[in-house]
Amino acid sequence: MSESVSLPALGESVTEGTVTRWLKNVGDRVEVDEPLLEVSTDKVDTEIPSPVAGVIEAILVQEDETVEVGTALVTIGDGSGAGAAPAAPAAPEAAAPAAEPAAPAAPGAEPAAPAAQPVAPAAPVAEPATPAAQPVAPAAPVAEPAAPAAPVAEPAAPAAPSGGSHAGPAGYVTPIVRKLANEQGVDLASVTGTGVGGRIRKQDIISANAAPAASAAPAPARQPLEISPLRGTTVPMTRLRKVVAERAVVSMTSTAQLTTVVEVDVTRVARLRDKVKGDFLAKTGNKLSFLPFFAMAAAEALRAYPIINSTVDGDSIVYPAHENMSIAVDTERGLLTPVIRDSAELDLAGLAGQIADLAERTRNNQLKPDELSGGTFTLTNTGSRGALFDTPVVFLPQSAILGTGTVVKRPVVVSTDGADAIAVRSMVYLALSYDHRIIDGADAARFLTAIKERLEEGAFEADLGI
Repeated sequence: MSESVSLPALGESVTEGTVTRWLKNVGDRVEVDEPLLEVSTDKVDTEIPSPVAGVIEAILVQEDETVEVGTALVTIGDGSGAGAAPAAPAAPEAAAPAAEPAAPAAPGAEPAAPAAQPVAPAAPVAEPATPAAQPVAPAAPVAEPAAPAAPVAEPAAPAAPSGGSHAGPAGYVTPIVRKLANEQGVDLASVTGTGVGGRIRKQDIISANAAPAASAAPAPARQPLEISPLRGTTVPMTRLRKVVAERAVVSMTSTAQLTTVVEVDVTRVARLRDKVKGDFLAKTGNKLSFLPFFAMAAAEALRAYPIINSTVDGDSIVYPAHENMSIAVDTERGLLTPVIRDSAELDLAGLAGQIADLAERTRNNQLKPDELSGGTFTLTNTGSRGALFDTPVVFLPQSAILGTGTVVKRPVVVSTDGADAIAVRSMVYLALSYDHRIIDGADAARFLTAIKERLEEGAFEADLGI
């Protein structure tokens, strides 16, 4: 019995989606909640999981095709119909068993394989790993009802479908993890995943690459920058890139944006972080970066200066009763901003946990569309890639966005007992872009000064949450 899987509702205002990539092929076996395909909408790129277990019998919507919510995408059955559609007359001679070794690459192509396999007699000897298929091996090439066990058992082999979305025993691997593995020369088949269901995560690749590197005494020579395969090509914009581009232009042409920058001494925060980061990781499972400190200081300042958290509604200014902080996340598909709701109510452990969770699920296409809506203020960590600061763009309906630069140690003038001295301090730039229609420079300065004083005081011991 077959069952159709339709495009689900991916948010209140989402009415359609574009199939960007199929993660399974016809004839592949899928389990409940295993990703079937990737879909792009106006709000999010996400994976569509399988609601049932079975075998892919038919793919009804092709890649790059846009369909409405409720449209049937794929048919999943018990395997009796998988790969049977292209069945053609097959030779019933002794060459039949030879079709099975070629099956993993394309189950639907089995009927054509026997004629191309002159070494058929050796095939039965190499088949101990698939005992379920042996009793009915002669019938497999003609896709008779007794043969579905053969294509079902084969996907476990290391050979992946042409889509490149599998990694043998490691299961499904996200594009960003696969790219990182290729860049660092890590064999995915040798990596043990620590994610849900054994999924390989970025940290697994980093750990696998760091282990042999740690034993090498001399520092490796600098590797030249890799030349991008995109050089000299023309590619269409993705749906997400089009949406971001349109929103950026609308925001810049309908608001009056400018940026104010302050310099902050975060030496005390750095000392506290170094002191507690080991214990913090052991108790929460998350690394303690500077970002949760910035987020907490900003959330507290938003409560004191709600104009930074406000929105414009015609001739009115709306002041929300909550601080829903959007966190900018860099992905292969583009910039996305999942939301930490009621951020001012969280301690450092809560903020660090939500930042890590949202960032990982954003990069793995696991966000729900509603997790990208409802933000009242945005925090973007431009320093994560080494930038001192930038002038981030405010996206409507929000009125402000805070960019945090990289934290660097450098000599600065400090005052000690009334005398000036030069000391090495941990410094960072904070840049606030805002809508000058409702936020004045003085408002921005007061908001940034409140953050600066909170961070320079460095009294976060009671807010660690561990």
